This record gives sequence, C-alpha cells and structure tokens, in this order.
Amino acid sequence: MSTSLNFTMEFDEIKSLIKEYKPDADTSMLELAYEFAAEKYKGQVRKNGEPLMEHCLAVAYRLAKIRMDEAAIIGGLLHEVLDEADVSIQELEKQFGDEIARLVAGVSMLGNLKYRGIERYAENLRKMFVDIARDIRIILIKFADRYHNLETLNALSSDKQYRIAREVMEIYVPIADRLGIWYMKSKLEDLAFPYVHPDEFFQTSEIVNPHRIGREAYLENLKTVVLQRLEDHGITLAVIEQRVKSLYSVYRKMLKKGSISLDGIYDVVAMRIIVSSIADCYAALGAIHQHWKPLPRRMKDYIAQPKPNNYRALHTTVFCEKGEVVEFQIQTAEMHAEAKYGIAAHWNYDEARKISRSVTKNIEWLQDIVSLWNEENPGGEESMHVLTLDIFKHRIFVFTPKGDVINLPEDATPIDFAFAIHSDLGRRCAGAKINTQLQSIDTKLRSGDVVEIIFDKNRRSPSPDWLAYAKTALARAKIRSQLRETERL
Repeated sequence: MSTSLNFTMEFDEIKSLIKEYKPDADTSMLELAYEFAAEKYKGQVRKNGEPLMEHCLAVAYRLAKIRMDEAAIIGGLLHEVLDEADVSIQELEKQFGDEIARLVAGVSMLGNLKYRGIERYAENLRKMFVDIARDIRIILIKFADRYHNLETLNALSSDKQYRIAREVMEIYVPIADRLGIWYMKSKLEDLAFPYVHPDEFFQTSEIVNPHRIGREAYLENLKTVVLQRLEDHGITLAVIEQRVKSLYSVYRKMLKKGSISLDGIYDVVAMRIIVSSIADCYAALGAIHQHWKPLPRRMKDYIAQPKPNNYRALHTTVFCEKGEVVEFQIQTAEMHAEAKYGIAAHWNYDEARKISRSVTKNIEWLQDIVSLWNEENPGGEESMHVLTLDIFKHRIFVFTPKGDVINLPEDATPIDFAFAIHSDLGRRCAGAKINTQLQSIDTKLRSGDVVEIIFDKNRRSPSPDWLAYAKTALARAKIRSQLRETERL
C-alpha cells in the first residue's frame, strides 16, 4: 500500500471521528489543510525515518479523540509547518486565517523551549503560560504532539529520551491534571514512566499486570449481576465499563503507602457505572450498598464536592461476589465525558465566539495566575514560586464553616484561605480556627479541614511578615498591593 494511500486512510479516520461527536461538522477547511500539509511535508522525515506527515496526522487524530474543534485539529495537522516546512506566518494567515496561524505559532514557540528543569527555565515557562492562557488549545495541541513523540522515542538517544519524558512528567502531566483531561494525563504518564523511572516501571508492571488480567475477567463476569441489581431498583438506562488505573498512578499510590504491593489498593481495575441523571447516580449507590457491604470510610461523594480539576463522580468500595473487594465509580454521561476529555468535552464556541462557562471555569485558575504575573511582574524567584505552588503543586480541599469548598495548593495556610475568599477578609485576618481548634495563621492546611477566619474589624493592613506565610500567588499579590497602599497613605 502506498504512503499517500495510508495518509488518505488516516485522514478519513480523523473525519469519521469528528462526525461522531459533531455530525453536522463542515470539514472543507480541514480538507484544504490536509492538502496543504501533504504538499509542504512532502519528503520530510523524522529521526526515526517516519514521514513527518505521519506524525502530524497522528497529532490531529489524538485531538479528534478528545473531541476538539476543527481549528485545533487543523492546528495539529499544521503544527510543524513553521519550523520544518519553510512556511511563513504570513502565508499561514493568508491560507487559513489569524486563528489557526496563532495556534500554530503558539505550538511552535512551545517547541522551541529546550527543557532542562523547572528551576532553570522559570521565565520561559512563564512566557509559555502567558501564551496558552490566551488560547488554551495551544497546550492541547502540544499534549497531542508529546503523546505521539513518546510513542516514537526509541529512535532517539537515551539522554534525549529521558529529557523529553521528564519534561512531560514535570510540565505537561500536571497541566493536563489541572485541566481535568484524564485521557491525556494517564496516556502521557504511562508513556513517560518507563523512560523517567525504568526500574520502578518494570517492578510496578511485574506486580500490576497479572493482577489486572485477573480483575478484568472477574469484573466482566460481575457486569451481568450489577445490571440486574440496578434494574431491580428501576435503573434501566445504565452502561457499565471497566476503568483501568494508569500504571504510574498505581506506582504513586504504592509510594504513598510505603509498600511495593497492591495491599489496600482496590481501584487498579474499577467498575464504572454511567447513568442518565444525578438522581440515578445516588440511586445506583443505594442499590450497590443494599446488596453488598461497603468498606468503612471508602465512600467519596465527588458530585457534591468535586475535585479541584472539576472531576465529579460517586466512589464506593464494597465486598462483592465471592468476597472480592471492588471499587465502583458512578457518573452521568456528561460527568464521564468531562472526566475523560476535560475542557475539550465542552470546547464549543457560540455565534459571538465566547467560550462557554464550563470551559472558563476549568481554565480560570490559569488566567488568574497570568493576570497576577502581569500586574505584579515578579522576578525569577517569585515566578518560580508561582510555578511550583500554584500550577504544579497538588491541590487540597478546604471548607468554610458553611460548607463552601476552597481549592488551594498543598502547604497553603489560613492566610491563603482568607484571601481566596475575599481581600477584605484576608487584610483583617487576626487568627484562624481549624476544625474548631485555634491555630496560628502559618499552619499548613490539609484536605478536609474546616477553617474559620477570626478577623479584626479595626485592622487596616496586613503584616509584612505574612509574605513568609502566604503560599498562593493571589494572597502574596494582595498582601504586597495592600502594603504599598498603606505606605502611600
């Protein structure tokens, strides 16, 4: 079969995918981009001998898999033309318009950042985040690019393999997690894992793979029983599938519990139940608990209290058939799509070209950080602080006394909590109660803490010492701003 015929078949697959989630899509511009790319990439090969066109089609395909819009998919198809095909930005604008030219230029800029660790490239990474905050699709195209790069790393030297895989682990995986794109996050993690931690990858694989095969067979047999249980409770529109935890996530769990074994890890292969409404989610949970005994403290309601990346589901772990322990994850179809594809699940523009609220909610943290950067213009050390804490640090849930959820980075303090609620509350903070106990304002908060801020109505300005206690960019910026105002007055 000729190479050009292969390309045509792969392109037809991309169009078929698009038609699945957008049946009325007009793919005429995409077809023009395909012809343009085929011409410009002609004769170009990558270091592994693969035609460059093959790589760009693979990137476009992965963007279609996460249900991106036509402009992003065209951007993926053309993402190498500026650097590898001697095409100018002016030619790109003339052929495909400003929007697609901007996407391709943004991806090209990311490709020119040679990663050598966060510490040495804080300023470049800051520029990267400023760029992707303007159009989040730039980073989504880069995810797809890195996905295929990791699949073809074997043609590179071991040093380059490690550098690229480490960059993915330290930069792209955390961003995919914050954007809630589980599909990309898990794929990137598992593909980078063997290059960054080869020994640990081998050890984890040896433990997990035999277990996973057995669990998949067990859950397949259990599916009929579960469907009958749900039907007995009036839930007839349910889809049941298996969710396999990424290998790297299992490794992280084993590290956390300090044991290289699967003891106590019940979700290597979980059973996902997809129902038609939130009411059916809770009804399904009741049906499962009525027939099988739940494990203590293993029920989690991420519908009432979503994760920081907006993940929503009910999780429960029960003693099931033959005494086996099984984790169930219960979602609506909308929740499942959001969990798998993140912001890409709702990447739709209205006639006014405004991003939908569901997308804005998932990316506002990035826009807020960039706004603070622009306002405060922090130097290298402060930029590093923002990068490591507000972007790459794990997140925690902290609650107000009324039950509102505040999303903060690990190591955040009551000062961060106060400023996250309101600037005036932060400025007047005089102390804090954590889980009803009086604590100092530099106490590190933990997920699940209930925090009440004690405020002094007579206080007019924060203390300069608070800059040492505050961890988030928002709190630090507000403290500096209020201190400047006080000095001016």
